[in-house]
Amino acid sequence: MVYFIGAGPGDVDLITVKGREILKKADVIIYTGSLVSSAHMDFCKDGAEIHNSASMNLEQVIKIIERAENESKLTVRLHTGDPSIYGAIKEQMDELDKIHIKYDIIPGVSSFTAAAAAIKKEFTLPEVTQTVILTRIEGKTPVPEKEDIETLAAIGASMAIFLSVAMIDKVVEKLKKGYGRNVPIAVVEKASWKDERIIIGTLEDISEKVKKFDITKCAQILVGDFIDCSYKKSLLYDKNFAHMFRKGEQR
Repeated sequence: MVYFIGAGPGDVDLITVKGREILKKADVIIYTGSLVSSAHMDFCKDGAEIHNSASMNLEQVIKIIERAENESKLTVRLHTGDPSIYGAIKEQMDELDKIHIKYDIIPGVSSFTAAAAAIKKEFTLPEVTQTVILTRIEGKTPVPEKEDIETLAAIGASMAIFLSVAMIDKVVEKLKKGYGRNVPIAVVEKASWKDERIIIGTLEDISEKVKKFDITKCAQILVGDFIDCSYKKSLLYDKNFAHMFRKGEQR
């Protein structure tokens, strides 16, 4: 059996309880060492076989899993954040399907939510936006034309931009055209890690700030009015609002 587990954004305690319990039992662990903290390995049992996939290709990963399965061993494929977001797990699962190896996915805390927590903000505010867009700029991996950052920014929603800080000038150029105005932006490097860094600015000054602090990887770019704006309170806790668990007070 194979488990794809989200390790969370960085802090080892942000892995889910279920994820850690399975990790403790695993016979074979393949973890993304370029992004996942090696401190997770401290929770592995004695004698566990541990592989860092940073220098491995798809075929090598599958070969280890297949061998472990033939030996009736429990395998954990430990990915950063949540495996379903830029985790490249689809291609691994397809290969496992071909050789009839069963697997499950244990979700994890994504870096985009960890980044929002780091700056102490909420993506979805009443009458500001109720939508969050997760995306990236085109690089070695192309992005469909209809999903260009400029096009998405024109919606005016909150945005979390992955894997793009190395091209901050290009990102900002597209955001300016899309939003059509100056909006707040935050760059959070290594969200939830001990060496986390936060930069707050606007589309007018964020590029300069990012370059000053030499942030080139492992950073979330959060964009939108939610970072700094006025808003209306939610009806959820409005004393005059009634719902199935509470009667509203008379005005």
